[in-house]
Amino acid sequence: MNRRQSTEYIDADENGHGMLSCEPLGAKDKKVELGKKVTLLSGISVIVGTIIGAGIFISPKGILKYSGSVGMSLIVWVICGVLSLFGALSYAELGTCIKKSGGHYTYLLEAFGPHLAFIKLWTDLIAIRPAGMAVIGLAFGQYILEPFFMPCDTPPIAVKLITAVGLALVMYTNSMSVTWTARIQICFTLCKLVAISTIVAPGVYQFFKGETHNFENAFQRSNTDLSTLPLAFYSGMYAYAGWFYLNFVTEEIHNPERTVPLAICISMAIVTTCYVLVNVAYYTVMSVEELLDSEAVAVTFAKKLMGRFSLAVPGFVAMSCYGSMNGSLLVLSRTFLVASREGQLPEVYSMIHIRRNTPVAAIILLYPITVLQLFLGDIYSLLNFMSFLRWLSIGVVVLGLIYLRYTRPDLPRPFKVPIFIPVVFSLTCFFMVFLSLYSDPPNTGIGFAISLTGIPAYYIFVRFNRRPKWLQRILDSINRSLQILLEVVPAEK
Repeated sequence: MNRRQSTEYIDADENGHGMLSCEPLGAKDKKVELGKKVTLLSGISVIVGTIIGAGIFISPKGILKYSGSVGMSLIVWVICGVLSLFGALSYAELGTCIKKSGGHYTYLLEAFGPHLAFIKLWTDLIAIRPAGMAVIGLAFGQYILEPFFMPCDTPPIAVKLITAVGLALVMYTNSMSVTWTARIQICFTLCKLVAISTIVAPGVYQFFKGETHNFENAFQRSNTDLSTLPLAFYSGMYAYAGWFYLNFVTEEIHNPERTVPLAICISMAIVTTCYVLVNVAYYTVMSVEELLDSEAVAVTFAKKLMGRFSLAVPGFVAMSCYGSMNGSLLVLSRTFLVASREGQLPEVYSMIHIRRNTPVAAIILLYPITVLQLFLGDIYSLLNFMSFLRWLSIGVVVLGLIYLRYTRPDLPRPFKVPIFIPVVFSLTCFFMVFLSLYSDPPNTGIGFAISLTGIPAYYIFVRFNRRPKWLQRILDSINRSLQILLEVVPAEK
C-alpha cells in the first residue's frame, strides 16, 4: 500500500471525458478539493441520523431486561446519554485541536503513531464497518419489503437483494454530491424525528390522561440480579453509539471551532430526550411483560394505540435505516481517504472526482466487502466478535486526549473540556471492555485475534518496501486505471 508520487493526473477534455494529463493541478482555475459543505444543521443531522437507527423502534428491551424495573431502565437511559455526552465533548476537543478528518483513526495516529492507527483501520476495513453496514442494510431491506409480503415472512434472498440495491443507491448519492448527501441526511433525520413524535405524542397524552399504572412501583425489582445492571449500561451505550461520526468529516465542516461542539451538544440533547420520551410512551401502553415479549416494540405500540397506523411503522423503520446508512457511508469514506493520504491505503483512495469534488474511490471501497459479507458471512457473529473492539479503541482515543494534554500542551485548543470528563468516559469504556471479556470470553477472544492480524498486515502492506519491480509496475498500472475509470485526481492542498 505504499504510495509513489506520480506526475500524471486525470484531466477532463472539453466534452467532460477523463484523460491523462501531465499538467499539474495548480495550473487549473478550478480547485479539486473537498469543500466546506457541512453546516451546523447538516452536522446535527449526521449525529442524530446515525445514532437513531432501527433499534429504538424495534427492540429497546435489553436495558429493561437487565435493569429489572421501569424506573431503573429510564435512569439507565439518562445516565448513558450523559456518559455519551462526555465522550462526545472529549471528541469535540480533539476535533477542534486536530482539524483533520478520519475520526478514531486520525486521533490514534496523532497520539500513538501509525502502528495502532493501522490496526484500527485494518479491523474497520475487513470486518467492523462492512458488517455494521450490512446489518443496517438488512434491517432496511426487511422493513421496506414487509408490507408487500404480509402476513407471510419475507424471503431472505429478497431481503438481501434489496439491501444490496439500497447500499448501491446510498453509494451513488454519496459519490455524486456532498451537498445532496447532506440534504438527504437532513431529510431522513427529520423523518426519524417525525416518526418518534408519532410515538411520543400519543404516549405522553395517555400518560397525562392517567395511564400510569405501569409506572406504579417503578423501582420494584423483578427477579433480575443486581449483577446484570452493568449489562443494561452496555446496551444503553451501544444504543447511543454514533456521537463520534461528525469528527470523521472535520475538514469539510464550516467553522469547526464553533460547529463541532455546538452540533454535538444539541444532538446529544435531542437524542437523549427522544430516547427517554419514547420509552415513557412505550410504558404508558405496554406492560413490562408485553415489552419484553415484543420483537418490534413500535409495531406493538402502534397496534395497541393506533390500529391501522401500525402499517406505517415498517416504512418509518426503513427510512431510519436508510438515513443511518447514508450518514455512515458519508463519514466512513473519509477515514479511508485520510488513511490513503497517510500512505496506509493505495493512493487512489485519497483522490477526488474532478467535477463532483467527492472521494469516489473511498466511497465505493466498502461496497464489495459489504456485499460479500451480506451474502456469504455470518454478520451478527462478526459484530459480536468486534463489539468490544469499538469501546477499546474509543477508550484509547480519549486516553490519547489526556496524553496529548501533557505531551503537546502548546497545541491550540479552541474548545477544552474539564479533565474529569475524558477520565470518567475512558474508564467507562475500559469497564465495558472488561465486561465483554467477562460475559463473552470466546467471542471477545476471537475478535481480539482478528485485530492482531493487523500487526503482520502493517508490515506486509505498509512497511515492506522491497517489492519486485514487476509487481510495483502492476500496482501502478492498476492505480492509473482506477484513476482514469473513476475520473479522480489528487486533491489540491
